[in-house]
Amino acid sequence: MSTAARVIPATLTVREIAALIDHSLLRPELTDYDVTSGCALAEQYGTWSVCVKPADVALAEHLLTGSSVVVGTVVGFPHGNSTTESKLFETRRALDDGAREIDMVINIGKLRSGQPEYVEDEVSQVVQATHSAQGLVKVILENAYLSDEQIVEGSQIGERSGAEFIKTSTGFAPAGATVHDLLLMAGATSPKVQIKAAGGVRTLARLLELVALGVTRFGATATASILDEAMQRSADGSALAVVAGPPDQGSNDAATY
Repeated sequence: MSTAARVIPATLTVREIAALIDHSLLRPELTDYDVTSGCALAEQYGTWSVCVKPADVALAEHLLTGSSVVVGTVVGFPHGNSTTESKLFETRRALDDGAREIDMVINIGKLRSGQPEYVEDEVSQVVQATHSAQGLVKVILENAYLSDEQIVEGSQIGERSGAEFIKTSTGFAPAGATVHDLLLMAGATSPKVQIKAAGGVRTLARLLELVALGVTRFGATATASILDEAMQRSADGSALAVVAGPPDQGSNDAATY
C-alpha cells in the first residue's frame, strides 16, 4: 500500500488545523484545575477533542457538555501491560463516563515476543466494546520500542481489528512521532485507516510537515502556540499551504507530552 493513495490537503484553514488536534491532558501531575483550564483552552481554540486521564473523563464530559469538543481518554496507558480484561473494563467505564474516543496501548511486550495473535485479539475486543457504544479507537503502537517490521505488523493489526486510527506513541517513551515511522505506518495500511502522530509535535511547521505525509490527527500540549501562530500567519483569512518540511531528524526532535 502507498501513501500516494491517501488524500493530502493542499491548504488548511486555522479552523481545519484546530480540528486535527487532540489537546492532551495526560501528564500525571495535572490537577482538576489543570484539566478545567485545558478543557476551556480546547473549547476556545476549537480543537477536535481533549484527551484526558481515565479518572478525569467524567469531569471533562461535564465541562464540555454542549461544546463541539469531543472527550477522549487512554486505556492501558502508558505501557500497555494491563491484562485484556483490565483494558476492557477501563474502556467500558470510560465510555460510560462520557468518552467517545479510546486511545489504547497495545501489549508491546507481546508484539516484541512474536505473539501478534495475542495483540490482535486484545485490540479487536477493545474495538468491539468501543464500537458498541458508538465510539472510535486509536491503537497506540509505541514505536520507540518496536523494529520497523513490528511497526508494520502493529499497523496492520490495527486495520484488521477495525480501529479507526493507528497512533505512533504515548508521548512517554524515549521518542515520539518521526517521519520514518509515519511512512512505515502509512505504507502498511489502506487509506481508510487514519494516522495519529503524538510526541514532539510542538510547532505549526512540524504539524504541517506531518499532514503532508497523511497524518490526520495530532496529540499535542503546545496547542495554543501552534494555533496562535496559525492565526498570525493567516491574519488575512487565507489558508496555509501544506508543504513537506526538511528531512526528518529521527527521534532527536521527539518529546514527551
